[in-house]
Amino acid sequence: MSVRRLWAAIPLALLAPGLAACGIADQGDSPTLTVYAAASLRSTFEQLGEEFEEAHDGVEVALSFAGSSDLVAQVQQGADADVFASADTANMDKLVADDLVGEGPELFAANTMQIAVAPGNPAGITSLADLAGPSVKLVVCAPEVPCGAATIRLEGAAGLDLSPVSEEQSVTDVLNKVVTGEADAGLVYRTDVTVAGDTVEGIDFEESAGVVNDYPIATVAGSDAAGLARQFMDLVLGATGQRVLAEAGFARPRR
Repeated sequence: MSVRRLWAAIPLALLAPGLAACGIADQGDSPTLTVYAAASLRSTFEQLGEEFEEAHDGVEVALSFAGSSDLVAQVQQGADADVFASADTANMDKLVADDLVGEGPELFAANTMQIAVAPGNPAGITSLADLAGPSVKLVVCAPEVPCGAATIRLEGAAGLDLSPVSEEQSVTDVLNKVVTGEADAGLVYRTDVTVAGDTVEGIDFEESAGVVNDYPIATVAGSDAAGLARQFMDLVLGATGQRVLAEAGFARPRR
C-alpha cells in the first residue's frame, strides 16, 4: 500500500470552512487514518505510515505535512485530522487549551538546530555569529513556526541580531532556499540536513545545545478513528517508532 499525502504546505486560506463536514476519513470502503505532522517529520512518518498500513490490513494512512502552526490552525477550523504531531510543545498547547486533544499529548522525540549551507560552504560559514554578517543571505523560519521560535531563542542566547532575507512557514521551505541557491545559509533542524543528503552541508554550533525542541503527539478530539489513532501513537512511541526516529537523527525527548 502507498501512504497518501494530503495538502502538504497548502495555505490555510485555501481550506474550505466546511472541511470537517466533507469527511476526509470517509474515503470509500477502507478506513483512513489522517495524520497531521510537522514538516520535519516527513521522512520518518512516511516510513511509519507504511509500516502501520502493513500491520493493519485495509487501513490507509493519509499524511499531511506543514509547519506546526499551520496544522494547528487547520484543526482549530475543523479539519478532519485523527492524529497531530508537533515540532514543539507550544503549538500542541494551543489544541489542549481548545479541548481539541483526545489522548495525550506525549513527547516522542527531540531535535536541535543546525546551519545548512550549500556543498563546499561557499560563504565560509563556521559559526552562528557568522550568520549576522552583512553580506550573508540568511533564511529562517517565521516566528510562529517551531524552528522560528527556536531561532529567536538562539539569537537571544548568543546576543545576536540576525537579519534574514526571508522567513518561511516550514523548515523544509528554508532548506529549499539553500538547496536552490537563493540563500547562503538557513537555520534548520539537524534531521533535515541528514535527510537532504549531499545537497547541503550541516554546520554545528555550540549554542544549539541550549535550544532543543521537544516533539509531542496526540490524538485529535472527536476522531472517528480514535482506536486507530491511539495505535498510531503507540507505534511512534514504541520501539519501532523510536528506532526510525533515531536513524533519522532525532534524539529522545528530554522529559
